[in-house]
Amino acid sequence: MKLVILDRDGVINEDSDEYIKSVAEWVPIPGSLEAIALLCQAGYQVYIASNQSGIGRGLFDFDALFSIHERLQRAVAEVGGRISGIEYAPDHPDEVSEMRKPAPGMLKDLARRLGISLEGVPFVGDSESDIEAARAAGARPILVLTGKGERTKSKRKPDDVPIYKDLAEFARTIIGQDQRPHTA
Repeated sequence: MKLVILDRDGVINEDSDEYIKSVAEWVPIPGSLEAIALLCQAGYQVYIASNQSGIGRGLFDFDALFSIHERLQRAVAEVGGRISGIEYAPDHPDEVSEMRKPAPGMLKDLARRLGISLEGVPFVGDSESDIEAARAAGARPILVLTGKGERTKSKRKPDDVPIYKDLAEFARTIIGQDQRPHTA
């Protein structure tokens, strides 16, 4: 199974320090929906793992979150893609939670439900907590420079985390790598 896991805010849609609280505030990053469609058309299943502490903070409720996710699903479908599943952690950051990134709970839960190992599976994010969660779950962390990505990059020491301008560049690259002839 070819699988890619994405953070939501800052990777697929514009992020906000005020949180994305409604469908009206949900704005896709240019090229991100088409990138998801490209991944799907190349045989990838695309999942999302996203902290949604705005719920724990009382800024919006589950109905608002589900409305945003419905809009996301429709927007991706309109360009020929599909989100196979969405994991989210509604916990307030002050609450101890195995699900909230940087903890690997969402990713491990997804792996358990799919009956797979996450070894080598890309987890695309824009924050240090995304990178930490990917590593803790055994997935391959990928950093994009959208959302908080530029800020994250500037605070990190150079290491083995690949960095892409945005989700579209990542998708084109991984699909291009798939299409290269494999040699023994």
